[in-house]
Amino acid sequence: MLSTMQDGRLSIAQILRQGTGPHGRSAEVVTWTDERPRRRDYATVGHRAAQLAHALRDLGITGDQRVGTFMWNNAEHLEAYFAVPAMGAVLHTLNIRLFPEQITYIANHAEDRVVLVDATLLPLFRKLLPQLRTVRHVVVAGGDGAVLDAPAGVEVHDYEELIAGRPTEFDWPDVDERSAAAMCYTSGTTGNPKGVAYSHRSIWLHSMQVCMSDGMALSQADRALSVVPMFHAMSWGLPYAAFMVGASLLMPDRFLQPDPLTRLIAAERPTMAAAVPTIWQGVLQHLEAEPRDVSSLREVVIGGAACPPSLMRTFEESYGIPVLHAWGMTETSPLGSVARPPAGTTGDRLWEYRASQGRLPAGVEARLVGDDGSVLPRDGSSVGELEVRGPWIAAAYYGDDDPEKFDDGWLRTGDVGYLTPDGFLHLTDRAKDVIKSGGEWISSVELENHVLGHPAVAEAVVIGVPDEKWTERPLVAVVLRDGQRVDAEELRTYLAERVARWQLPEYWAFVPEAPKTSVGKYDKKRLRQQHAEGALDVTRLS
Repeated sequence: MLSTMQDGRLSIAQILRQGTGPHGRSAEVVTWTDERPRRRDYATVGHRAAQLAHALRDLGITGDQRVGTFMWNNAEHLEAYFAVPAMGAVLHTLNIRLFPEQITYIANHAEDRVVLVDATLLPLFRKLLPQLRTVRHVVVAGGDGAVLDAPAGVEVHDYEELIAGRPTEFDWPDVDERSAAAMCYTSGTTGNPKGVAYSHRSIWLHSMQVCMSDGMALSQADRALSVVPMFHAMSWGLPYAAFMVGASLLMPDRFLQPDPLTRLIAAERPTMAAAVPTIWQGVLQHLEAEPRDVSSLREVVIGGAACPPSLMRTFEESYGIPVLHAWGMTETSPLGSVARPPAGTTGDRLWEYRASQGRLPAGVEARLVGDDGSVLPRDGSSVGELEVRGPWIAAAYYGDDDPEKFDDGWLRTGDVGYLTPDGFLHLTDRAKDVIKSGGEWISSVELENHVLGHPAVAEAVVIGVPDEKWTERPLVAVVLRDGQRVDAEELRTYLAERVARWQLPEYWAFVPEAPKTSVGKYDKKRLRQQHAEGALDVTRLS
C-alpha cells in the first residue's frame, strides 16, 4: 500500500526561496572588514544569486558542470553557495589550505570549468592556474578589478561587472533531489584527496538536523558566527541551515585572528558560533589579555578535533558560554553527533557527557567493528572502529574506487572508540595513525615517505603527540644512515618543499632503531609509549 502524501523534491532552490522570501528582510549576512561590516539582507543575496546564475549560464554552465570557489567566508561566497546548485550545477569548494599540488589535483579531478576567487587570494591562485586543465573562466571577487594574467583559453572576469545589470530573478530548475549539489574533498590522509558529492536531498536533511534542538538548535532568533571555513565540509552546513530557518549569518572573511574575531563578536552580537578548538583557544587567550563583551553568545560549537575539557570549563565558568562538542567528517556532511547531555545531568557526569563526541541523531546509524570483523555491543566499554550510515553519509567517493573505506553500505570512519547504551560516542584513538591537527588531517605515512627521501635517512616513523595549541602535532623519529649526519632543522627545510607549511612537524627525535612489530611494521604504539615516558630525546623547532 502506498501513502496518500505528495512527493515533493528537496532542493537547494527551495531553501533559497525560504530564506529570501519569508526571511528576506529580517535576516542578513554581515561580512567583516578592517574598517566596517558589509551588510546584505537575504532578499538581496537572493537577487545577486540569480544574477550570478544568469552570468554562469552565459559562461557555459548549462548542466551539472562544476563551479569551483577559492574564497573566504563572505557574502559573495554565500551567493555562490546558492546560485550554483540551485541552477543545477555543482558547487566545488576548494580548500585554500591544502598543498598546491593537492589543490590542482582536486580541481582537475573534479573538472572545474569556472572558479570564483577572492582578490586577496590571487597571489596564491595565480601560481595554480597554469596547472588547472579544465578551467575556462576565472571570476575575481573584491579588489579593484580582475587583474590576473591568465593562460591562453582562460578568460578573467570581475565579479561585480559580470553580474551587473542582469535579471534579479531566475527560473530555478526542478532538479532531481538525488543529483549532486556540492562537492568537498578530504584532506588526503593516504594518497590523493577524495571527493564527496553531496546531493540536494542530503543537504536538505542535514540542514534540518542542524536546526533541531538536539543538533545545533539554530533558529530565526539566532545570529550565527560561521568561523569554520566555507571551504571546509561546507562550513558545517551552517549557511544552508541559516537560510532554512532565517538565522542571520556573520562572516569573518579573512580576519580569523583573535583580535578581529573578538571585535566582531562585541560589535555584531552573535548568539552562536562554530569553529575548531584552536580558534577558541586563541580567542580565550586574547580575552584574558584584552577583555571584550562576548556575553551575546548562548553557545559555542567546537568540532573538527577533540576539545580540551579545560577549554570548555573556562568558557563556561569565566564567561558563562556553554561549549557544545560535536563530531563529524567531510563524508558525514559533516554532522555526525552532538554532545548535549541528557536532561537533569549534573556534576562530574555532566562533564563526562560534554567531553564525549556526543549522541548520534536519528539520521545517523552507527556500529563498532572489532579487529575480527565482528560487530561489538554498545556497552560503554567495547572498543572498535566506528562505522556509520545514513541519508547524509557518503556511500562512495567521486570517481575514485576505494573499497577499503566502505563496508557493505557502511562508511569506515577510521576513528576508534566506544558507544554507550544511551547513544553517546566516545573516541579513544584513530585508525591508521592519522594525525588530526587543528581540525585538519595530516597523513603520517605521507610525511614518512617524504623524510625517507632524504639521502641521510634510513628510517622515519611519524606519530601524533599532544600539543596545547593544535591538539595534536606530528613527531618524527629518525634513524640515520651509517656515517651520515643531519639535524632536525635541515630535515624540516627539506620537508618544507614537499608538504604544506601547516603540516611541517615541530617535534623531532633521533633514535638508533625504530621499534617494529613481529611482522616488521613500525610499532607506533610502542613509540607513543616511549614518548609518554620521556624516553625520547625530543627537539622542538619553533
